[in-house]
Amino acid sequence: MNRFFLTLLLISLLTACAPTQTPLPDTPVDSLPPMFTPRPGDPVSPKTDDTLPRPGDKALHRGTVYLDSADLLTLESYPLQFSLALAGNLPTPCNHLRVAVSPPDAENKIVVNVYSVADPNAVCIQMLEPFEVSIPLGSYPSGHYTLWVNGEQVAEFDA
Repeated sequence: MNRFFLTLLLISLLTACAPTQTPLPDTPVDSLPPMFTPRPGDPVSPKTDDTLPRPGDKALHRGTVYLDSADLLTLESYPLQFSLALAGNLPTPCNHLRVAVSPPDAENKIVVNVYSVADPNAVCIQMLEPFEVSIPLGSYPSGHYTLWVNGEQVAEFDA
């Protein structure tokens, strides 16, 4: 009888120490673990809705944005969808990114203004705040288009 309980105890200890089922290394991860927190210096990835100009922005100070890259992405869909990938730095962590996209004009020129806004009365540390954001541009009727970001042509494309 003691031998039976000893065997049962040994089996339960071994099963308790068995590894749990973990995904293989090549399995994609759906989301970050709940305890994930960005480290200082990690680029901020604002949501697209956070970058749209707002009526309250008129009371804020309009500032510059230091763009490192602006790339046009063509999504594989029908009709073709386009997106603008932006990476750069805001002047301070208190500045908020704003992106205003105008519809194509008569010459099929799409103008995008990228800027920042900040409360003029806020006291903020003077350091650059990195960001990366993808702005959906949508689809366009057939034609040849040029994309301009802050006064510079960054791409030509056909829809």
